[in-house]
Amino acid sequence: MSLFQDSEKLIRKDIRHIEGYVPIEPTEILSKQVEIPPDKVVKLDGNENPYGCSEKVRQALANYEYYHLYPDPEQRELRKALAEYVGVDPEYIVAGSGSDELIDLVLRLFLEPGDEVINCPPTFGMYSFSTSVCGGLTVDVPRREDFSIDVPGIKKALNKNTKVIFIASPNNPSGNLVSEGDIRELLKSNIIVVIDEAYFEFCGVTAVRLVMQHANLIVLRTFSKWAGLAGLRAGYGIFPADIAKHLMRIKQPYNVNCAAQVAALESLRDMDYLRGTIKAITAERERMINELSRFTWLKVYPSQANFVLCRVLDGEAKRVHRKLRQKGIFVRYFDAPGLRDCLRISVGKPEHTDALVVALKDMC
Repeated sequence: MSLFQDSEKLIRKDIRHIEGYVPIEPTEILSKQVEIPPDKVVKLDGNENPYGCSEKVRQALANYEYYHLYPDPEQRELRKALAEYVGVDPEYIVAGSGSDELIDLVLRLFLEPGDEVINCPPTFGMYSFSTSVCGGLTVDVPRREDFSIDVPGIKKALNKNTKVIFIASPNNPSGNLVSEGDIRELLKSNIIVVIDEAYFEFCGVTAVRLVMQHANLIVLRTFSKWAGLAGLRAGYGIFPADIAKHLMRIKQPYNVNCAAQVAALESLRDMDYLRGTIKAITAERERMINELSRFTWLKVYPSQANFVLCRVLDGEAKRVHRKLRQKGIFVRYFDAPGLRDCLRISVGKPEHTDALVVALKDMC
């Protein structure tokens, strides 16, 4: 028996055959795949900010002198700045390497082997992926046809093993919000309710004030979308103070690196620039919805995020995805329950929308 076969037996049985999360590829890889120069690639598959980070962020990163030292493990300056931005005390804030890390930390904190997590697909895939990695069991309560959550279905699925409920608002990939009434109803269960507000800045609707009123509510956010820091991995959460204390104990000591902390802080100091890009993206979102709605073979869903979900009515979404890819236009294709023949298209710059529309017209 080989050494590898021996070590294979030592791997946790529940994750030996786990399916990995399917990530998106960076521009330089996509460019090589389709043999198109990077500057000609139209990347509308990752919900990233096409305008990039603030120039002040670039300058601050270039001028930072302490990359040879570990970052502040307590995230003091960053947590203070985030608290001012959100409107809470710093004791409610914990920062992470993207909100993905905070999803993992929450599950590490609450799950014991075999505990259950309520997931409401179609939604962000990291909830079920991280649940499996942390030894939990995902219980899916599918969304309704309009992508609203099924509150009675969620309540029916709860049992003594249920520890966490994940709700994205706006939801990814459908772009719709969850109502405050639905959140309040779920909070009555005394189960940990996580509202993922990764796209908050594009809609302005938040559940943060409810965190002060409910010991079982968590709100997650990220700098990846609105602030153009996807490559630096900076996220944060607003937690009940007692939960925040435990998370600060179990997180990796230096989980938010120096560059990410500098970039996040400088972003918060340059809100005029970021508000400008948010305004440009939300305006372009509405224009893109109007342009896409002209295609009779597309069903375009309303969105409160920086992307738009479309269903290809003739059942040829895979073909559309492939043809767009051949032209160097990358969108996200789905072939899963609730998302059959759907494409999620990130909002880019006006010229990106124009290139997309031209390419779609060529398929008619």
